[in-house]
Amino acid sequence: MNCFPCFSSHKSKKENGKREHDSSADDFIRSRMLGMEANQEEHAKIAAQKFSFRELAAATKNFRQECLLGEGGFGRVYKGTLQSSGQVVAVKQLDRNHMKECKEFLVEVARLSLLRHSNLVSLIGYCADGDQRLLVYEFLPGGSLEDNLLKSKDDKPEIDWLTRMKIAYGAAQALEYLHDKVDPPIIYCDLKSSNVLLDEEFNPKLSDIGLDKLGQSAENTSKQSRVMGTYGYSAPEYARSSILTTVADVYSFGVVLLELITGRRAVDTTKPANQQNLVAWAQPLFKEPKKFPEMADPVLKKQFPERGLNQAVAIAAMCLQDEATARPLMGDVVAALSFLSTASEENNIPPALPPSISSKLHCISTNLSLECGGDATEDKQM
Repeated sequence: MNCFPCFSSHKSKKENGKREHDSSADDFIRSRMLGMEANQEEHAKIAAQKFSFRELAAATKNFRQECLLGEGGFGRVYKGTLQSSGQVVAVKQLDRNHMKECKEFLVEVARLSLLRHSNLVSLIGYCADGDQRLLVYEFLPGGSLEDNLLKSKDDKPEIDWLTRMKIAYGAAQALEYLHDKVDPPIIYCDLKSSNVLLDEEFNPKLSDIGLDKLGQSAENTSKQSRVMGTYGYSAPEYARSSILTTVADVYSFGVVLLELITGRRAVDTTKPANQQNLVAWAQPLFKEPKKFPEMADPVLKKQFPERGLNQAVAIAAMCLQDEATARPLMGDVVAALSFLSTASEENNIPPALPPSISSKLHCISTNLSLECGGDATEDKQM
């Protein structure tokens, strides 16, 4: 007779277990639905097209090696053609090691999609299917500044002085936008010639504006656990402390400007030991304005306005100050380069740099032996 109470007890336990299982299943389904609703809200905030993984796999021929454009710390970039429109795009497949939760990814993509500037590569769309995270950018057929200026190719185009200044001006405008027009400001972190892309008319656009950049705001200057810069381009204070600020971008810009002026790489191990680091090679020359013309890329064959060259070198020297507080703001650099990017004749270049730049140059004249571009005689050329 004792079996019946025992049987009743087992039955009761089964029913209770079933109810608990059903309850937990309901909670799981409810949480998934709430998560999906939250994600749908985030999708609605994104000013870019949503793609399925299947669409992007088809566009890149299943991410074949032949479509690979490049590879970085955060993922691989492939060239693709959207079957729906025939548009050629660059598809960045994010590394799984740096994968973000779907909602966090969508929030950051929403912010990324709001960045709009003629000198930034545009975000066209994104994909957040399952555990896949991809970004779709416009494709620029002109290649990078590194490809066109620094790589030894028989068919490499010769970039004249005015075009070089236009490239510098465009890159400076993009950085000014990120620093001064975006709220909160964005620190680019890794400006280098390979990240400056060109269209068919050599108009520059900064590439690789990805999710990693959004985390580097001017409000957040804490130490970085992951190396963001590139040797030869990174500001000395970042190399020492891993602290990022907007003036670290100014330093990197100075290196790129110096590459445009000289046609030399930031780091070139094929050169003699004392010339392998571009900035270290240039620093002694910054102190001798009369030698500025000797710094010009031989490819230019002296076809440049000397006053324009002197001013460009002076701007680069200011950007490359070891002391971060001595560097100009990107807004000041843009103001100075606006003259150099439009004047092909000596007489069209102002006799001196704008006050915001010349005053900064005066402050560091003891280090550079320059005072607003040199002594009274040399100042006429600056």
